[in-house]
Amino acid sequence: MTAAPSTGYLLAALAVIFAVTFALRALPFAFLAPLRGSELLKYLGAHMPAGLMVILTVYALTGLESGAGAIAAAGIALAATIGVHLWRSQPLLSIIGGTVLYSVLLTVLA
Repeated sequence: MTAAPSTGYLLAALAVIFAVTFALRALPFAFLAPLRGSELLKYLGAHMPAGLMVILTVYALTGLESGAGAIAAAGIALAATIGVHLWRSQPLLSIIGGTVLYSVLLTVLA
């Protein structure tokens, strides 16, 4: 039967675990501190939601089925999503509304 590790060994292991965990949690804040006033981050924060919506739209439309009902459903849902976004300026509402409308239209038209 093997002997249990010594108390000193366990304390040293716990100290290493504590140091690594603390460092991994503190490093992102240390790296972000100089970037807080960055104009690039302000620009990305303002324009990233629209960019993500464009990427998701292109990705969704490239996997579109070739049936007429699917194309019509995608076009109507896309127009509705853009309309809701221009009307309310809330990306989450636009995405959820467009997704629900697309699902309903796909069921009805296809």
